[in-house]
Amino acid sequence: MGSIWTKEKAWEWYDGRPWLRGCNFMGSDCANRIDQWQKLGFEERLKTADEELALAAETGFNTIRIILEFIVWDREHDGFMERFDRYLETAHRHGISCMVVLGNDCMPPKDEFYRPPRLGVQPCDWGYHGGRKHSQHSDFAAMGYHLLDDPKLAQRHYEWVREIIGTHKNDPRIVMWDLYNEAGNSHREKVTVSHLKEFFRIAREIDPSQPLTSCTWRCPGDPEQGIPEIERIAVENSDIVTFHSYSSYQENVRVIKRLKRYGRPLVNTEWLARCLHNTVQEMFPLFYLEKIGCYNWGFVAGRYQTYEPWNGLWQEYDKNPDIDVDFTKWFHDLYRPNHRPYDPKEIELIKRFCSYADRDFERDGKAPQGGSRVIPPR
Repeated sequence: MGSIWTKEKAWEWYDGRPWLRGCNFMGSDCANRIDQWQKLGFEERLKTADEELALAAETGFNTIRIILEFIVWDREHDGFMERFDRYLETAHRHGISCMVVLGNDCMPPKDEFYRPPRLGVQPCDWGYHGGRKHSQHSDFAAMGYHLLDDPKLAQRHYEWVREIIGTHKNDPRIVMWDLYNEAGNSHREKVTVSHLKEFFRIAREIDPSQPLTSCTWRCPGDPEQGIPEIERIAVENSDIVTFHSYSSYQENVRVIKRLKRYGRPLVNTEWLARCLHNTVQEMFPLFYLEKIGCYNWGFVAGRYQTYEPWNGLWQEYDKNPDIDVDFTKWFHDLYRPNHRPYDPKEIELIKRFCSYADRDFERDGKAPQGGSRVIPPR
């Protein structure tokens, strides 16, 4: 049974590689993650991913974050395992490692509008973030539904975690295991705690060579405000501290300062929300300066439509037209469908700071420490 890495081991691992920078990746011809991983259409999807990963490498990225889909593993087990390996190899050929996500609490409620996940042709609703009108990005009061809520399927999820990590526990193409995305989202705090702990227990039992993590996604910059319990559990069990923040530059500075107190390397695994004033021009240089790994959401705009605002923002606007949201800008994504940049100045900046980071690593023989250890752990 492995245990959480010491801070020294975490820093040795982190400093021994170039600055991690990339995106949350899905090929532009995918409507969702079933589309990304199922047998139907996979050869064409992988061809698109290959072309877009070449563009990612040209941009200066060296890693991507990918979210796996349980139902495809469950229904097409052998094929999924082979396709997943091919995806890893495709990224690897472009010099890109993968952060692999297993659990995910971004789920809509199971109500009259609920569309259960099914293999086959995947529809998409045009004009909606994530390609679905009724999704986790709407303003729901009800708890989101997850297949983990079925006790039998929960056990299958545990088998899934055990097999995926066990098979790839020493795979250099995988840079990190992100065990659970936004644990507690969709009002799922109480039901997810036991699953989150079990995911960590299984992973520690396997003891992979890659670090384990699960993010805090609501960490307030104000140290007087507490981090939600489920996110505190996630962070305190993580080898590398990961966080999500789509908020302003100033709030990110405060969140970073607070998270440094854990004394571990930091990686932002979701950022970029131009509508909310979370921009490439401000955030990317900050992450470089502080040597914080970063994965913006989205890459080439496509069927998943994450250039659209969260539908919940439109619902807020309907209630209050004075909200501070700039609807004239794309929300996520860096490139247009024709592979032209959304904003060429963004790509120029990204390439410039990626070159700075690589020059630093070549000169020093390891990644610069940046500001990540300014505040000692408590």
